[in-house]
Amino acid sequence: MLGLKDKKRICEVSDLLYNTSRRIKILRFLNWPESIKYEFFQSGFEKLPVVEYPKFDDKEIRSELKTARLKLGDLPFDDWLREKSYDIESGLDLITSCGNSEFFEHSSKIYGTPTDRLKDGKTTPLEIATNFAHIIEKQSQAKQESNNFMSSGYVRNQIEKKIKEFFNDRCPKVVIAKDITARATATSKTIKIRENANFTQNDIEQLINHEAYTHVATTLNGRMQNDVKILGANYATLTKTQEGLAVFSEFISGCMDFRRMCRIMDRVNGIQMAIGGANFIEVFRYFLTKTDIKTEAYESTRRIFRGGVITGCYPFTKDIVYLDGLVRVHNFLRAIVVNGKYDVLNLLFCGKIDLKDIPVISEMKKEGLIKNPKLIPKWLKNKNNLISYFSLSIFSGEINYQKSDNYYQKLLS
Repeated sequence: MLGLKDKKRICEVSDLLYNTSRRIKILRFLNWPESIKYEFFQSGFEKLPVVEYPKFDDKEIRSELKTARLKLGDLPFDDWLREKSYDIESGLDLITSCGNSEFFEHSSKIYGTPTDRLKDGKTTPLEIATNFAHIIEKQSQAKQESNNFMSSGYVRNQIEKKIKEFFNDRCPKVVIAKDITARATATSKTIKIRENANFTQNDIEQLINHEAYTHVATTLNGRMQNDVKILGANYATLTKTQEGLAVFSEFISGCMDFRRMCRIMDRVNGIQMAIGGANFIEVFRYFLTKTDIKTEAYESTRRIFRGGVITGCYPFTKDIVYLDGLVRVHNFLRAIVVNGKYDVLNLLFCGKIDLKDIPVISEMKKEGLIKNPKLIPKWLKNKNNLISYFSLSIFSGEINYQKSDNYYQKLLS
């Protein structure tokens, strides 16, 4: 049983780390002004963007993290918080190295690269993306992009209606914004929809499940954890799990479509091109082969080169986490079903966590440090559906598909 003195220390350091982490806004720091896109389009897509990043003074934040570490003891909870302090500091390493090769080194450590191996020890995100490309070559009907786009005002109204019942008095505002380059962004208080972005009806459902029911929900749940405030913080090393959880929510909710999967896979390929030496223009041309919308091709390219080196070799690798994280979260949930550990499911939404945090989070729950999350999406509440899905997945995984595919190919020929 955790003593009062130990509990007080854990809570105090957790608060310190939470407050410090909120001062490190990686994506905001790496953002490009609209003028860069304007100049690139004005050049006929022939002139490499010139991007300058402001100097970031990290001394005070590093000092605060060091102070937090000095307060820690030697319990497993202390070790966990110590690790979190270094995770937060890795974000500082990233943004203080913008524009040079060191940026890529830090990005690779935090987010990984397309050729990193998954937990099976052999599969890589790049291999998954390559295999997916072979499959989509046969999907001529699915390749057709929808021209039935919705206005940003319509998108905002649809999202507002659907999330009110879920969040009640904690419901974030949904606003149309000119100051964002991504199609949509979310914080605990606001979901922003880019004014001139293109959305289909399926995109709306994806946004609701991804941004609202996952990102906003886990943030709010974490900030309701009064004793372990760090669970309300969103720092770089959590991204793989958090984006994986958000993409899985799209998948299990039935709104993950062909276009969305293609975007995820194409980003992996685009990152690998940049690592291999392709510059901004070359990667932009690659994305132009994937969409007729030039602004979307630009945005996909910008995401890869923000913070990195425009001439290639040293990109920002964050966008592999959507695929990598999806596979990891899928396999983790599968393991829950295999082992019958259903008590762990809700812990995924108790705040902003990494999958590897689960053992410590479970112990904190037993000690009464962590409360059950209040905001849980339908797909997680309906455990019977999850069990049915993964039971079939486990069974079908044992099938010899080479033989069965040969049989069915004869029927289809």
